[in-house]
Amino acid sequence: MKRAAARIGVLSLIVLFVGLGIWQLERRAWKLDLIARVEARLKAPPVPPPSRGEEYTRVAATGRWVQGRDTYTQAVTELGGGFWVMTPLDTPQGRLLVNRGFVTAARRGRTPPPAGPVRVEGLLRLTEPGGGFLRANDPAADRWYSRDVAAIAAARRLGPVLPWFLDAGANGDGWPRGGLTVVTFRNAHLQYALTWFAMAGLLAFLAWRVTIRR
Repeated sequence: MKRAAARIGVLSLIVLFVGLGIWQLERRAWKLDLIARVEARLKAPPVPPPSRGEEYTRVAATGRWVQGRDTYTQAVTELGGGFWVMTPLDTPQGRLLVNRGFVTAARRGRTPPPAGPVRVEGLLRLTEPGGGFLRANDPAADRWYSRDVAAIAAARRLGPVLPWFLDAGANGDGWPRGGLTVVTFRNAHLQYALTWFAMAGLLAFLAWRVTIRR
């Protein structure tokens, strides 16, 4: 009975490891398809602001900045720690929150948006509700750890806004510094799959050796 139970247990583990390996291959196929679709969107010409859209779609928005409504959300970039500057933009398609770019703590509050009509190109980004890692947004204290479109719109009394925000593109050496969007997707699923298959093969080999010795 003990030997039968042990064999069943070993066989179950082998099946489990093989199943996990197959699952990782399926995840790899999904990730490769995601990367291909995002790369296609990054190469496509910009479109006017949609009511809803897919992340990393290139968007070109025209309109006027809403003055005095900047929101600063904490950020860590290749330039160090500081803030993203979130500013509402009135466009023909509706009011849109734009991440104008990054500023250091010393520049907070010193980079108001220009007056007059503007054209902004950038990437559509999905809202980030709640807050950052282990930190909840605190609208009452004006402390923001994520770019939560609905919460920022409510705190700044912006009225209806589009349900996503725009990451502005590069603007040279000006402040806020745009074009710092990082578009990367970790894809280690093949290594994980090979690891699971190797564990299944090793366990099967050890079980075979034990059976031969007996």
